[in-house]
Amino acid sequence: MILVTGGAGFIGSNLVGALSEQDERVSICDALGISDKWRNIAKHEIDEFVDPCQLDDFLARRGGDVSFVYHMGAISATTETDADRIVDSNLRLSQRIWRWCAEHEVPLVYASSAATYGDGQGGFVDADDRASLAVLRPLSAYGWSKLAFDRWVAREVEDGGSTPPTWVGLKFFNVYGPNEYHKDDMRSVVTKAYPEAAAGRKVTLFRSHHPDYEDGGQMRDFIYVKDCVDVMVWVREQQPASGIYNLGTGRAQRWLELMGALYLAVGQVMDVHWVDTPPEIRDTYQYFTQADMTKLREAGYTKPFSPVEEGVANYVERFLSTGDPYR
Repeated sequence: MILVTGGAGFIGSNLVGALSEQDERVSICDALGISDKWRNIAKHEIDEFVDPCQLDDFLARRGGDVSFVYHMGAISATTETDADRIVDSNLRLSQRIWRWCAEHEVPLVYASSAATYGDGQGGFVDADDRASLAVLRPLSAYGWSKLAFDRWVAREVEDGGSTPPTWVGLKFFNVYGPNEYHKDDMRSVVTKAYPEAAAGRKVTLFRSHHPDYEDGGQMRDFIYVKDCVDVMVWVREQQPASGIYNLGTGRAQRWLELMGALYLAVGQVMDVHWVDTPPEIRDTYQYFTQADMTKLREAGYTKPFSPVEEGVANYVERFLSTGDPYR
């Protein structure tokens, strides 16, 4: 059985869908709340659904059945300000899962984040030694919590501590795609802008407050969630060398390219309204992200990644424009 923490969330539910299609037995650890998050997994067969508070009991009871763990569960909002809550979810829980996997010799894939790179002045190379990780300066408590776990892992490895038999940390860049609808303000701009674009109306984007970037010239490494899932499935099947790997496309594209792809997919003429970036996030806004994908490619992953023109078109055609947008 495969355990997916955060399996009802955005990336996690897409992974659960892919594993279910392979007829894998999958259990999910997550909390659903009062939103429509449950719809993310409504189409898939689930072995057991575990409340996060009951995870230790589940592992004590059924740990012998668990052959692989994908740890995707986290507080992922970059705007979350309750640092104690973030530490409990993103650091302490991750350490507990790591130790359990090490003790029971179960392979582990866990979610890190490109937010660990901060403003990117130090580059976007996925080195995972202690010295390289120590120079990174995240811009949010979320990014810091992900880096804190990466650094803890690096020390465990370098000090000869207990590790899972194989482990991979994936630094996700700007992911978009189906099943992110419950994320409110943390949804991708594609999802937020779709209703207006489909109706031929203006969409709203943040203007640039950086002299090196024109409005809409801010650049991100946008990656379609299907490509992320393909990598995660490949990691389990191929078990590359343990370590931290970037997961982006390796190509930064402008916000206007992303919006252009959306308007093209809905058959409308692009129309953008610019607003100031809110002061509360202006100092932590990333103007450029681009994953260095050398490490994953050298590990043997050869499948191409979708540019926004292809990924957005697929997202619109298969999900957003249908009566059922869920994966």
